[in-house]
Amino acid sequence: MGILDGNPKEEPMHYGEVFSVWEASKMAKGTVSCYQAYLNHAGDKGLKKILEDLIDQAKLEIKECDTLLTDNGIAPAPILPERPDAKLEDIPVGARFADPEIAAKIAVETAAGLVACSSVIGQCIREDIGALFLKYHATKAAIGLRILQMSKEKGWLIPPPLHVRRPEEE
Repeated sequence: MGILDGNPKEEPMHYGEVFSVWEASKMAKGTVSCYQAYLNHAGDKGLKKILEDLIDQAKLEIKECDTLLTDNGIAPAPILPERPDAKLEDIPVGARFADPEIAAKIAVETAAGLVACSSVIGQCIREDIGALFLKYHATKAAIGLRILQMSKEKGWLIPPPLHVRRPEEE
């Protein structure tokens, strides 16, 4: 076949793969910064644990994507500075994100991450990059399920209008 046979890691990345990996790294860097702030606002222990897991996952994605980019001669996006820790009680009530707000936001962002991973998987011609984003997809799906379960248990979930079938009136 030529240039695209053999070890996928030795194949060139196409422009779509380059942009997608670069964008994934940039988004993960924003996620770390934002979720560190959410961690300062969160009061619920379960929510804090999920935020910590999301931050750890984002840091892993940064490391792996930036390595992939660097190995292919592409400069990754700059990393944002770490946020300092803050005590929840030091944040004024009117300026504080509430736990249900944080849970809703991370649920939406995790769902968007699933779509983004699926898009990257679909455009890849390098199997290693597709497999990397398949791994990210599986992790995001598992964390998304945890967020959903926690939101239901805590009463934080605001469901869309539910379709309930009613027997026809006679």
